[in-house]
Amino acid sequence: MVYYVEDDKNIRELTIYALTQAGIESRGFADDTGFRAACSARTPDAVLLDIMLPDTDGLEILRRMRNDPALSRVPVMMLTAKDTELDAVCALDGGADDYLAKPFGMMEMVSRVRALLRRSALAGASAGEEKSLDVGPLHLSVSRHEATCRGRDLGLTSREFDLLAFLMRSPGVAFNRETLLSRVWGWDFDGGSRTVDVHVQTTRTKLADDADLIETVRGVGYRLRG
Repeated sequence: MVYYVEDDKNIRELTIYALTQAGIESRGFADDTGFRAACSARTPDAVLLDIMLPDTDGLEILRRMRNDPALSRVPVMMLTAKDTELDAVCALDGGADDYLAKPFGMMEMVSRVRALLRRSALAGASAGEEKSLDVGPLHLSVSRHEATCRGRDLGLTSREFDLLAFLMRSPGVAFNRETLLSRVWGWDFDGGSRTVDVHVQTTRTKLADDADLIETVRGVGYRLRG
């Protein structure tokens, strides 16, 4: 089940229609009040959020979800007319898993929602198989979804965690942006590789003095220093 919070009725209904036609069960809400009530009744598998809403800012809803044990692991994609890079970074750093600016194509939106649902399902399956990852000063507890560096909690978003976990599984191996989009994001369309750069940037910021653990490989992409 996908929940979409959007106060513009036309956009909301068109998006829900496109998801339904693609075989994705979904419900739309005009405001935070209806969304909160629905979450209390049933936890969604993914959430699409507008930022500018009549009763509560979408980023505030995102912060509340990330602090709610029942919703903290639910993947979130922001769908908004605020399309500057700073807006994207603020949303991603606040815990969003993806960001799509309006106006957006319905095929791309559906593809990204499928990727969110696929990644969420894979994360749930792998949590029971892989307990932890350790590379140098980095430690990831997969089951608890916690990441530390030299014992300090990094406070990673879900997508930053997935990116770092993927790199930690193959230290020293360089991956291009297209591979990272496919393996971490699950995206099946071209373009959007800037998203990888933004997530690498925010993850490096949280690594602070150990930011150089994620190396840029000129002409290729990124790797974790082994």
